[in-house]
Amino acid sequence: MSRAFYSDTISNFLTQSEKHILGILTSRNTFSLEQSQRDAWIEEISILKTALRPYQGAIYFEYSIPRMGQRVDVILLINAVVFTLEFKVGSKEFSGFASDQVWDYALDLKNFHETSHDLYIVPILIATKAKKNLGHELIFTPHNDKLFYPVKTNPENLHNIIENALRFSEGKRIDKETWESGRYHPTPTIIEAAMTLYNGHSVANISRSDASAKNLKETSEAISKIIEDSRKNSKKSICFVTGVPGSGKTLVGLNIATKHIDKNNDLYSVFLSGNGPLVKILCEALARDKVIRSFKKGQKIKKGEAKSEIKMFIQNVHHFRDDCLVDMNAPPIEHVALFDEAQRAWDEKQTSDFMKRKKNRSGFSMSEPEFLISCLDRHKDWAVVVCLVGGGQEINTGEAGISEWVESLKRSHKNWDVYISPELNESEYMASGAIAKLPKSQCVKYDKNLHLSVSMRSFRAENVSLFVKQLLDIQLDQAGATLKKIQKYPIVVSRCFTKAKAWLKSQARGSERYGLVVSSQAERLKPYAIDVKSPLDPVHWFLNHKDDVRSSYYLEAAASEFDVQGLELDWACVAWDADFRFSKEGWMNYEFRGHRWNKIRKDERKKYQKNAYRVLLTRARQGMVIVVPEGDLQDPTRAPEFYDSTFNYLKEIGIPIIQ
Repeated sequence: MSRAFYSDTISNFLTQSEKHILGILTSRNTFSLEQSQRDAWIEEISILKTALRPYQGAIYFEYSIPRMGQRVDVILLINAVVFTLEFKVGSKEFSGFASDQVWDYALDLKNFHETSHDLYIVPILIATKAKKNLGHELIFTPHNDKLFYPVKTNPENLHNIIENALRFSEGKRIDKETWESGRYHPTPTIIEAAMTLYNGHSVANISRSDASAKNLKETSEAISKIIEDSRKNSKKSICFVTGVPGSGKTLVGLNIATKHIDKNNDLYSVFLSGNGPLVKILCEALARDKVIRSFKKGQKIKKGEAKSEIKMFIQNVHHFRDDCLVDMNAPPIEHVALFDEAQRAWDEKQTSDFMKRKKNRSGFSMSEPEFLISCLDRHKDWAVVVCLVGGGQEINTGEAGISEWVESLKRSHKNWDVYISPELNESEYMASGAIAKLPKSQCVKYDKNLHLSVSMRSFRAENVSLFVKQLLDIQLDQAGATLKKIQKYPIVVSRCFTKAKAWLKSQARGSERYGLVVSSQAERLKPYAIDVKSPLDPVHWFLNHKDDVRSSYYLEAAASEFDVQGLELDWACVAWDADFRFSKEGWMNYEFRGHRWNKIRKDERKKYQKNAYRVLLTRARQGMVIVVPEGDLQDPTRAPEFYDSTFNYLKEIGIPIIQ
């Protein structure tokens, strides 16, 4: 099935009538057809019939870009070049947003469409009422991948643009059938993935490769089978899903939550996360998308109304917990609850302290895992809890780890069936001891399909998590060797924020998102206008456009590990302060109190700080710059020796320096 509303050879397009082409476009349009859209198509057809007279090749109108949920106005295949065309019919101006839009289309083909990877791609923005005396200079982007900067033109100059691009680009003529048969393997952000799943697509549509698609499909099917079996046989089950960093655990959770909702049969599922920023961002992004899609279909829905519907299947775990506290006997409406980053649920002390301080429940004596299981246990018939488990990611005091979930089953819920990923016995999850103590009477089953073994985090960053682990574990030689394997993922280091920000902006193309990230303990970066105590709204930071000062694009507000965990940027500037310093003895951990740095002595807090930098160093999908400032001899809290050893360590690993 064609991705386009209309596709044909250019020679056929030139001989077909406007009425015939318009009829095909109209018949395949799935949205409400406004007169303005019909008129736009008519003008686009007319412009292209004039501009394309000398050429052979292929033409596609309204070509689908699955990852973005949008359509390119027109794609042309001429000789060795792919042209992506965005028309602004009736416009005299070229907005930055429109330029990014056509650039994004070109980037999507370049990165995710397998038969476009090695081709020349020229994005063209056409404002139909723009002045005639425009230049048509063609410039490659600095990434050495045959992608041009967007060209802005009017209809009269379009032929010249195409002609210049063809002179620039040598190679074999693109074969129409071969190009069309190319598979599309996107690597969506979690926000893009959530939108796609919410709109009824499967995980196979948004996974990067056959291996990751198969892995996600098998894990989703394994969980679905457990849910159906538990429902059919009135059983209560808990399953633990593990995965390598970036393998799609959250994606699986969202997939199950969207698939197992059937109001007619009283089936409700909920995706729960203690990650407040992630929940807020996902809910806002889905609500905005729902409003836009409804508008395109000729319907009107308010954003608040859209949010209410979305909150049925994505919730903050603490809100879910509070609802269950209202009546300690009533079961929640959901029979299926999926807990993202389950290892971060609170231990008994943290939960009890919170209940006493905030909820006036001084006698509360359960950990968060035990209470959450007990809430689902209130159902008389069946229930399923799915724990999505990450290893080595605890970044806050009071996080119980996955062993507390297992201990809770042993203490209070021996009637529950337990489904376990074999990887849960690995040391990073610290659960093998608790698993071994489960009573023999408890039904425990191991299922290899509950482990996600293939990373889909980035089309360029397969080995970045390993590199970061080696860097933080001070495995200098191994880190250097891994760094050489990730040449397509640029990592550089600088001592100057101005140079680093300039590098970041030069690397990002189209609407690729970049931002400044920093440790929550980095309190001596204020001279560089980085204040970790300043409030940051993650919704604005992650979702708003380049013209909004609150967005990440402005590189003014810095997001901490708490703001970005579970989320991604395309490019990141990692600010490295003196809270985490390299030394001959290893990493030194500090916190700033009053007017000086104090050494951290508790191993648990050292682990949290190391994990905070692990989070920061693994947020970027395409590349990052690390800034270790030079310090200041006149400021004892920013002495150069606090920073020099860290910078020298990164340099010794082999990370290039921005001069």
